[in-house]
Amino acid sequence: EDENPVEENEPADEEIDYPIIGENTITTASGEVLTYTHTMTVEATAYTKTDAGCDDWTATGTLARYGAIAVDPSVIPYGTRMYIVSWDGSVVYGYATAEDCGGAINGARVDLYYDTYTESCLNGRRTVNIYILD
Repeated sequence: EDENPVEENEPADEEIDYPIIGENTITTASGEVLTYTHTMTVEATAYTKTDAGCDDWTATGTLARYGAIAVDPSVIPYGTRMYIVSWDGSVVYGYATAEDCGGAINGARVDLYYDTYTESCLNGRRTVNIYILD
């Protein structure tokens, strides 16, 4: 007789897709739990420094880098911290701070900065959910 019998109805190990979005909380892949106050669904465009008109510096005087995104400051004020995930959950941009404004950013649009041209091209334009962090 088997010393460690396996129950026939035991649940299979499930692969969890991260982040896990709950009511006012997000659990990241590393297990960190973030709290958010509200969400927005916006159109996002990927960009990098090699794109025409892009600079090394943001409108707020910080260095352009992954996580420093361009917003319409009348919609999302500079300095706003957020967590960004594509609407279908397939792409996690992650932590971001509103630090720049692009020429085509009006209303519910953002530009997501990527470190390389290849990453920028791969991410293109998509609808994202923005979770405004506490």
